[in-house]
Amino acid sequence: TAILTRAVLIGLSGGVLVIVLQVPLFWGAFRLSPASAEVETLARAYMGIRVWSAPAAIAIFGVTGWLIALERTRGVLLLQVWMNGLNIALDLWFVLGLGWGVEGVAVATFLAEWSGLALALWLCRDALASPAWRDWPRVFDPARLKRMLVVNTDILIRSLMLMAIFVSFLFLGADFGDVTLAANQILLQFIEITAYALDGFAFAAEALVGQAVGVASVPRLRRSILLSTIWALVGTVLLSLAFALWGGAIVDLMAKAPEVRAEARNYLPYMLLVPVLGVASWMLDGVFIGATRTGDMRNMAVLSTAAFAVAVVILVPAYGNHGLWIAFLSSYVVRALTLGARYPALERAAAAGAL
Repeated sequence: TAILTRAVLIGLSGGVLVIVLQVPLFWGAFRLSPASAEVETLARAYMGIRVWSAPAAIAIFGVTGWLIALERTRGVLLLQVWMNGLNIALDLWFVLGLGWGVEGVAVATFLAEWSGLALALWLCRDALASPAWRDWPRVFDPARLKRMLVVNTDILIRSLMLMAIFVSFLFLGADFGDVTLAANQILLQFIEITAYALDGFAFAAEALVGQAVGVASVPRLRRSILLSTIWALVGTVLLSLAFALWGGAIVDLMAKAPEVRAEARNYLPYMLLVPVLGVASWMLDGVFIGATRTGDMRNMAVLSTAAFAVAVVILVPAYGNHGLWIAFLSSYVVRALTLGARYPALERAAAAGAL
């Protein structure tokens, strides 16, 4: 229970720090990745709202890790279903129903994340009913606090890098006009659906890998990864098949304007590739989190963000929005390849009991 309290406090503190430093953070982001005045205005509007859910977003990582450690993966699944389902529903309402545009996307995420934290804490209600959650000497034990702070900082940096890719994609698409911007926003919901589905297998990998490294068993580690990955691949095939068969119907459900529907269909083939190209990065994230190799996750997220930026510079001027989608998908591939390259080191550490 002290671990849960420590994780939530560190998450909330990290989020507050992001809020306090938002001005220099935003300034640095726009200096590193200059955008047109229109795109920068949209991005600032989005991030100006989105940043206020940073404490909830980071704290949820801690609660999720605690639930997985106790093998309460059903609660983790419920949490993900709630957050992603609410986010998608609010996106449709705010953006397509009320016409709030970019601000609507940000408000939807804000509400989904804070409500997600509330649900996460409710799932931990039995632990919080015990006075042990406020055993402050254990909560603030220096060695344990330092270790958790390092892990949470790594996860925060990794999350910021991935968010930078997502936000950059959203607003770079605005340069191609309102119709393309709306089409991209609709297609991003396919990625939300994919993430929600494959995250379930990644969470299973986290729990199984955590148990394997806890007993320093490499054979068990390999079996855990193989088992969870096989099921993830089944999910990948089903998702791609569903998008191939019903992708157009999903687009029609989310878009009413004929020109937006037509534009979204132009890029629908990329949605079939999202599960195929993304499954390895999602599963490896689960493996590395379960083994608490968060430093590797952080570093590879930085590399994949840099690869995305390079791909944007090369591909977008030549291929427009197609180039933007290719750059986006390439970030999944780079993250998977770089994490895969670090896996042998993870096995060696597990065998030595150094995790």
